[in-house]
Amino acid sequence: METNTSYFKAYYSDTDAYGVVWHGSYIRWMEAGRMEYLWERGICLDKIYEREKILIPVVELDVKYKNSARNGDEIAVITTVHELKPHYIILDQTIKDKNSDKIFVTAKVKCVGINESSYAIVRTLDKLMTEACV
Repeated sequence: METNTSYFKAYYSDTDAYGVVWHGSYIRWMEAGRMEYLWERGICLDKIYEREKILIPVVELDVKYKNSARNGDEIAVITTVHELKPHYIILDQTIKDKNSDKIFVTAKVKCVGINESSYAIVRTLDKLMTEACV
C-alpha cells in the first residue's frame, strides 16, 4: 500500500501546562497528513465537493497514545490506506519522532462519503478517491 510521510515540528503552542504535546495537536497533524496523502495522489476534497456535493467527514477515530512529544520535537506523520470501500475509507496513521523510531501515536481513521443535501451515505467513495483533480 502506498504511504505518505508528512513532517511537522512541535511548537510551544502545541504543548500543555506539563510541557508535553497536547493530545489535540496529534489530531491536527493527522488531519494534515491525510490531506497531504490525498494531494500527493492528485485527489482534492474541495474539487470532489464542488463537483459532487459530497462531504467526507471522519466518523471513527481510534487513537492510541504511546509516548509524549515535547516542544521542539520533529514529527513524522505516516499515512497509509488500510481499506477503501464504496462507502468508506480507513487510514492507518502513525506519528513518530522524525529522527528515531520512537512512536508517539498510532491511529485508525474512518471517513465516509455523505451527500450534502440528503446526508445519505454515498456508495461511490472508492471511485472518487481514485480520480485525480480535474
